[in-house]
Amino acid sequence: MSVKKIVLTGGPGTGKTSLINLLEKSGFFCFHEIVRSMTLDAKKTQEKESYLTNPLAFVNDPKSFNEQLLYGRLAHYAKASELNEEIVFFDRGLPDVLAYMDYFKQSYDQKYIDICELNRYTRVFLFPPWEEIYVQDNERMESFQEAIHIHNALEEAYTSIGYEIQEVPFGTVNERLKFVLNHLGQYSE
Repeated sequence: MSVKKIVLTGGPGTGKTSLINLLEKSGFFCFHEIVRSMTLDAKKTQEKESYLTNPLAFVNDPKSFNEQLLYGRLAHYAKASELNEEIVFFDRGLPDVLAYMDYFKQSYDQKYIDICELNRYTRVFLFPPWEEIYVQDNERMESFQEAIHIHNALEEAYTSIGYEIQEVPFGTVNERLKFVLNHLGQYSE
């Protein structure tokens, strides 16, 4: 069976993780975002004043951080192919790494692009910036304005490698669940 690999992406604080959690409770297999634990680890090695934004802006070795992130997401992608599931959801995908590196004006090798192009997802759902629900926390350090710019970088990264993006409208987490599942032919009342 060919597994449908579905990415939920968007800038920080757009409601992706809430939907991932609801999808999981609804019986779908979901890969959770790995950058939160990496951010906490990166912050342990820095002075508090030095991390006021995304960890890519303050880690000692951004290239190593990005490679760790890329290969962690690639491992999730590979594991999804081994699962006996019809649909698997990802809280962020491989092209997110390109988007964040573009946003922070960090260079990357062609291998980053090649990995993203060779390991393709079935569908991509993009969550738009939503100021009413946006909250900064210990791992989400970007301002809302930064979140808008990251959203734009994500949209550009996915479309530049040929993805057609489906934007998820604002609404309750249940309305968003229904929207995503309807577009995948999985919703029934």
